[in-house]
Amino acid sequence: MYEHLPVRQMVCLDMRSFYASCAAADEGLDIMDTPIAIIGDKKRKGGIVLAASPRLKKEFGIQTGMRLFEIPDDPTIHLIEPKMAFYIKVSMEIARLLNRYVPKEAIHVYSIDESFIDLGGTERLWGPLIETVKQIQDDLTNQFQLRSACGIGPNMLLSKLALDIEAKKTGIAHWTYESVPEKLWPIAPLSRMWGIGSRTEKTLNNMGVFSVGDLAQTSLVSLEKKFGIMGNQLYYHAHGIDLSDMGAPLIEGQVSYGKGQVLHSDYTTRKDVLTVILEMCEDVARRAREADRAGRTIHLSVAYSKHALGGGFGRSQSIGEATNDTMEIYKTSTQLFDKFHDGRPVRRLSVSLTNLEEEHSMQLSLFDEHKWRNRKLGTAMDSLRSKYGSTAVLRAVSYTKAGTAVERAKLIGGHYK
Repeated sequence: MYEHLPVRQMVCLDMRSFYASCAAADEGLDIMDTPIAIIGDKKRKGGIVLAASPRLKKEFGIQTGMRLFEIPDDPTIHLIEPKMAFYIKVSMEIARLLNRYVPKEAIHVYSIDESFIDLGGTERLWGPLIETVKQIQDDLTNQFQLRSACGIGPNMLLSKLALDIEAKKTGIAHWTYESVPEKLWPIAPLSRMWGIGSRTEKTLNNMGVFSVGDLAQTSLVSLEKKFGIMGNQLYYHAHGIDLSDMGAPLIEGQVSYGKGQVLHSDYTTRKDVLTVILEMCEDVARRAREADRAGRTIHLSVAYSKHALGGGFGRSQSIGEATNDTMEIYKTSTQLFDKFHDGRPVRRLSVSLTNLEEEHSMQLSLFDEHKWRNRKLGTAMDSLRSKYGSTAVLRAVSYTKAGTAVERAKLIGGHYK
């Protein structure tokens, strides 16, 4: 199966405890010896722990996602608010360091703290692959005081899995196609496999598939029948095969445009919740329009306040014609909310547009004379926001007490600059 496949020298680089390490370096602290918590909002007792240093995790049991009130009142613990502009700057400098080893086209910045690097053909310049990886790690430590982990593989998929499954514990892990039966197939539950979410995992479990090895032994025909093109990808990924180009997503194509938000307080009225939903629909529609895409399925997720025993719902509704019109998405989202909301206070919302197609395939309905006008209006608003900022044009509801768009425009990655 593998004899005709390309064998690349792909490295997936992850900066360990990136946010906490950046904060420690900025404050002149030792990340390994100092308990540090990065808090989304120190003014709120419910502020989320965005990152925790190794000592804070080990000594105090504090993990990412916990709340400020769960952190002990200990004078040795440093509580630091995120500086997203600073973190982004560090990430850019890391990319420049990598550019010393390979050209820019051989670097794909996957996230603020993770990158893929194609080291193929660099042996004559820098020596053996493993030695080059160690040198890059040393450079990152010396220049930025940042520790890192590296997964190495013959393609992007296996390098990423080598990182997530092994290198985050050992520092460096090198997987080959021959490693697949020993290292890839035992992975369980399936959600530990990069690219398999909880819903796909549940569907596969219902088919009797519980490990990556089970998935590899499932027939390609049955997977394609159940999942379509994604079934083809699941089958080959279970065998460690990935032909993605550098920078391309492992599952080709944008499958959705979504927006999620944790509200700063419990929203108790329909009017206030719909205000935020409208803002989110505006963001989702804008991103779809900018990509010249439209979708037929709108998904709304609502999580209730923990003070109301938590829980929530996630529901989808498909429409007859693909759209990227804000108000069309909002209308369907409103219908979903009114149908499934049980009246409890809301604390988290998300809206997504799926079942996508190219916008040029949209047919202008003869029964909707305003459709083309709305599309042009949306484009004009998008252009103004791109040129003058996201708050250049806002709907009136964003200036009400329930609106969040004005405040969120001051943030980078959901946090203050």
